[in-house]
Amino acid sequence: MGVFNLTLTQMLVMFVLMLTGYILKKGNFIPDNSSAVISKVLAFVLAPALTLNNQIANCTPKTFSENSQLIIYGLVAVLIAVGISYPLSALFVRNKNKSPELAYQRQIYKYALTFGNFSYMGNYIVLGIWGDVMLFKYTMFTFIMNIVVFIWGIYILVPKSADSRGILSNLKAGLLTPAFISLVLGMVIGLTGLSQYVPTFLTSSLNNAGGCMGPMAMLLAGIVIGEYKFSELLKNKKIYIVTFLRLIVIPAVFVSVLKFLNISHDIIVVMLIAYATPMGLNTVVFPAAYGGDTRTGASMTMISTILSIATIPLMYYIFAVLL
Repeated sequence: MGVFNLTLTQMLVMFVLMLTGYILKKGNFIPDNSSAVISKVLAFVLAPALTLNNQIANCTPKTFSENSQLIIYGLVAVLIAVGISYPLSALFVRNKNKSPELAYQRQIYKYALTFGNFSYMGNYIVLGIWGDVMLFKYTMFTFIMNIVVFIWGIYILVPKSADSRGILSNLKAGLLTPAFISLVLGMVIGLTGLSQYVPTFLTSSLNNAGGCMGPMAMLLAGIVIGEYKFSELLKNKKIYIVTFLRLIVIPAVFVSVLKFLNISHDIIVVMLIAYATPMGLNTVVFPAAYGGDTRTGASMTMISTILSIATIPLMYYIFAVLL
């Protein structure tokens, strides 16, 4: 129950930060390009700093060996998630061949059914409740998921008319992102023992920057939602169904299988957090970048994020405390 209360508190803190971002945007207290600027700060500075610092501090040959099975569990889980996203997305968008717009809408649903906000929000929840050691395990579990996001996830979100690079070029571009580079670099430094030579001022800088990642991500979510009319985002009934699948059904199925197989508690926790998180902002960012309809992604982000304040603590209580 102590962890349940911590989880609920953490979610309420996130809600307050998201509400602050929403008020800042609606009240015109910040410039119009704030969301773009904050996104770049998160992607190029804060999230890489958190990952790099955590890997330097916790990735050793011993811890890597002890937790390497998490990579396998993460691989299996994300492959299953990708597989089920195809038939599920077809239920939300039918007759995709009638227009490019419908075909692209199906891709958005496909992405949302596969990935939650496991990076920004997931890292923040795990770090705030369980600390650095569990965050290291969480990054091990989501290691393959990050690769799949950079390769397949981004590939389906970029309209084919705007992308002539193909999936292999997406692989190269994805593996060169700051988030992935920091993950691999941190592992190398930790595994080779070079962490003892990293200056204290540098690890302190990384630690302080990484601590800003979660709050800034929640402010960004509120700012993005504030760019739309609140009432308009509530009208799409399909969003409530996909949110139910994203926040409850999919994580419940995954965790139930682990419980049936008598898998360790830590693996259940990282699986639950990774797959019970709400939809992320990529379903807004990429349609916006290529002139697509952003309302579907914004609705997904808003509704699922607000509801996750209750569902994440509830899911944890049911599957990690009661069962």
